[in-house]
Amino acid sequence: MDCIEIKVKFVKKTAFNYLIYKFIGFVVLLGFTSKSFAQEASLSSKLSPDALNFIVLGDWGRYGDDHQLQVAEQLAKTSKEIHAQFFISVGDNFYPKGVASIHDAHWHYSFEDIYKDYAHQKEWYSILGNHDYMGNPDAQVEYTNISRRWVMPGRYYTKDFKLKGDKNNLLQITFIDTNPLIPEFYNNSEYGPNVVTQDTVAQIGWLKETLSSENKRWKLVIGHHPMFTASEKRREGYDTRSIRSSLRGILENYQVDAYIAGHDHSLQHLLPEGGVHHFISGSASEATDVGTLPFSKFTKKEFGFLVFSVTVDQIQVFAISHSGELLYETKIVR
Repeated sequence: MDCIEIKVKFVKKTAFNYLIYKFIGFVVLLGFTSKSFAQEASLSSKLSPDALNFIVLGDWGRYGDDHQLQVAEQLAKTSKEIHAQFFISVGDNFYPKGVASIHDAHWHYSFEDIYKDYAHQKEWYSILGNHDYMGNPDAQVEYTNISRRWVMPGRYYTKDFKLKGDKNNLLQITFIDTNPLIPEFYNNSEYGPNVVTQDTVAQIGWLKETLSSENKRWKLVIGHHPMFTASEKRREGYDTRSIRSSLRGILENYQVDAYIAGHDHSLQHLLPEGGVHHFISGSASEATDVGTLPFSKFTKKEFGFLVFSVTVDQIQVFAISHSGELLYETKIVR
């Protein structure tokens, strides 16, 4: 009888140990699997090693307030992860009324002292927003001459970037000044003095000539004011309608791949008829309500920025929040 009881106890103990070992093995396996999933989900794992990577942010200069610092910290982390080659600022660089000169304290408190991580020390290709027009727009152009990273050689300009592969594969990024394209600004007491000095006809002529080049693999246009936006406040605002009237036909006619703007403090991807993708990255400091349009692909009220990764065959675009969350991803394929 005693022998039988001992045998039963031994069997029970052996079965219990077996279950323990199986459980430990499952936990270990789950750990490896979770780690594998995390690695697969990382942003860098989604990018081609041959890609040209850059980050687009807008509407940010607030002395570090309104999440500017938090977005700046994530900007550095993402820049390191993807080895970003440069940044693009889509305007409204300094709130509330731009800068007065190249010596304005705003340069230090809203730019140099905020984006001070080593990962921030890349070229910042920048354009002017409406708030920048309330100050001295030319001071932002002049700052190019004393800064190692701020790039604004004029109120509008263009630059070609080489893509790996055939040496003739070029990414053309054209930076424009949308402020003079809005008629209501000319009678505005704050915008007017800096708008009336601009030759809109000359800029439009230059834009057409620039975009007419046929030896470009991709064409992107950067402007502050969006042509389309899903926010209730601006979707049919006078500024949005003016930009749409002035630029839509040109961008579609010259087969521009994407128009990238700010102004609305949200993250958006829209694809109306005409073939041009529209992106908005205007929440690098403040985020405001946004709805949807019939052709909205993605809209989000969230502090953050957009990542672009360009190869000969595709443009990948990712929306990243201030906490590092991947909110959205899409691609334009050739």
